[in-house]
Amino acid sequence: MTGFDIGQIDDVIHGRMRLGIMAYLADAETADFNELKALLQATQGNLSVHLRKLEEAGYIAIEKSFLNRKPLTRATITSKGRKAFAAYLEALGKLIGP
Repeated sequence: MTGFDIGQIDDVIHGRMRLGIMAYLADAETADFNELKALLQATQGNLSVHLRKLEEAGYIAIEKSFLNRKPLTRATITSKGRKAFAAYLEALGKLIGP
């Protein structure tokens, strides 16, 4: 099979939760923590770990602020993240084939 290279799959994105985050942010650009938590049916701790991993890779940026005295955490996909996600989808497409 031509183009088959499992090494092209980005391990940072490939996890189910991180893939969900990236797929959502690729369309929405920005989402707050509670929005992602509800959408992905994640626990607070689990989502925090996955957001941190994506942030450490430079795929998302995290902004913390307050809204009506309540903490607000927002995640935004970065240009590096958008490129990595496009490359991930291309690599996955090559594995699946036509």
